[in-house]
Amino acid sequence: MFFVLSKVLWFLTAPSNLLLLLVLAGAGLAGSGRSLRWRRLGLGLVAGAGLVLLVGGVSPLASLVFGPLENRFPEFRDDGAPLAGIVVLGGAVETGLSAARKQLVVNDAGERMIALGDLARRYPQATVVFSGGSGRLTGDGAVSESDIVRRHAASLGVAPERITYEDRSRNTRENAAFSAELVTPKPGERWLLVTSAWHMPRAVGCFRRAGFTVTAYPVDYRTGPGAVALHSTAGDGLFELDVAVREWLGLVAYRASGYTESVFPAP
Repeated sequence: MFFVLSKVLWFLTAPSNLLLLLVLAGAGLAGSGRSLRWRRLGLGLVAGAGLVLLVGGVSPLASLVFGPLENRFPEFRDDGAPLAGIVVLGGAVETGLSAARKQLVVNDAGERMIALGDLARRYPQATVVFSGGSGRLTGDGAVSESDIVRRHAASLGVAPERITYEDRSRNTRENAAFSAELVTPKPGERWLLVTSAWHMPRAVGCFRRAGFTVTAYPVDYRTGPGAVALHSTAGDGLFELDVAVREWLGLVAYRASGYTESVFPAP
């Protein structure tokens, strides 16, 4: 139920969707035969939502919202300690396109897959787990990310049998719970957790809740250290803003649901 509800609520509350709905509602009021008061309200909605769309799309707002998320956990530095395994979270594979085109197609989080291939080669003794089911409500939900990675692991420079696949998870909480169930980590073992830097706080919180101690290996950075820049297109800025706002809402929702022990997990 949580999975379905989260998808529906996010569709309605994503900044780009919400602002567009406000513009449409305002245009409807402004063009209606209602009183002058209602038409003015409609024009106000159009102007206000349109301004926020412009500011959110072109300004550095998305970078400012992303910053605290991405900088919560430091970049990984290999100190030579023995490594038992690596868990790479899904969310980077376009399952429908990959199945249709018969090749590995990744989205804007594709660095997760680059890290999988890189770490598997650098740590040949480590167990490699890919955790990715299907996070879709409809369409290509029958094809999991694990299915696609298994078919195309060789394109990452990794033998398919080298990877242990967790193919049931639909969200971050299930990534953690099912991965812990699959590998049953032993006390004192060191496991790397690979996911997008902005997703790392929520992911680590879920793994801790599942009793799986991990060391963060953040990838897929969207911001530089202290760098705040304008976006070249409003579409780019709004997409980044959607991702950042969704992650903050996810942190709150996961804490409220008991999936993590704090709103903003720290190292």
